[in-house]
Amino acid sequence: MLAVYVARGAALERRLVEDTADLPEGAVWVDLLSPTAAEDKLVERSLGVAVPTHEEMQEIEVTSRLYVENGARYMTATLICQTETANPRTTPVTFILAGHRLVTVRHDEPRPFTIVGQRLARACPTPATGETVMMELLDAIIDRLADILERISTDVDEVSREIFHPAAPGSGFAIRNRILRAIGSKGDLTSKVRESLVSIGRLLLFLANEADSMKWAKEQRALLKGMQRDVQSLSDHASYLSNKILFLLDAMLGVVSLEQNNIIKIFSVVAVVLMPPTLVASIYGMNFRHMPELDWQWGYPLAITLMLLAAVVPYFFFKWRKWL
Repeated sequence: MLAVYVARGAALERRLVEDTADLPEGAVWVDLLSPTAAEDKLVERSLGVAVPTHEEMQEIEVTSRLYVENGARYMTATLICQTETANPRTTPVTFILAGHRLVTVRHDEPRPFTIVGQRLARACPTPATGETVMMELLDAIIDRLADILERISTDVDEVSREIFHPAAPGSGFAIRNRILRAIGSKGDLTSKVRESLVSIGRLLLFLANEADSMKWAKEQRALLKGMQRDVQSLSDHASYLSNKILFLLDAMLGVVSLEQNNIIKIFSVVAVVLMPPTLVASIYGMNFRHMPELDWQWGYPLAITLMLLAAVVPYFFFKWRKWL
């Protein structure tokens, strides 16, 4: 899909462009979402920039993500999407600044793009250029990452309370399994946030180095430095959360180990208590001439019933104690 944002007064108007049409005049932001080959060629022909493929966007080398080509600045960052679902994922997004126009190439829908698109449709900074739109996007991306870290921090605190201050002592297998899954999911999301912050930090550093050649205003440079400080502080907070999640994982595994040791201790005590009677019965149990039970009419069914009870009662007792 090819969407073009054109300045209209104090806002940007979003237009969908067919791959057979031409780009409208005064386009400030060209947004390519999972573009087709025809849409790539249209943008390349109209703006004189090479649109990278999805495979090129996924390369991790810095020189393949941040470079200047034919006067255009190519910057690729890793963003997070689907964070509200059980399977958040990362996706590469390429920003191309060429002739005061911004071209974004993406193959997923990170939420900041929707937020910025709606915001610019209501009001846009003047003058509307590709640089101002990109700063709006970067600011929304950083705010989004901060919100995700805040949510992770709240969830991690809740997991910590469940581990160290459980509502009911002796938590069962289902509760332990849920806690371990929660720790794993938060750790995975935190690692994705850190990956995104690292890529955005490199992008901001590249922009800061290119600010002189692009003749950015003093206000834009100050905003860029503020974003760099925000990214650094968020990276520090993400590192702190990663360490806390590792601590909670170790603590949860320690709690599980202690519970297992207590259960094994009970089994060992029961085995030791029953060992002497078992030894005596095994030696002398069948060596008596007179055994009244041999003449009982219901002796055999009684023995079978006792054996079943001896197997079933401990099972339900262990289930009641949440040892199984």
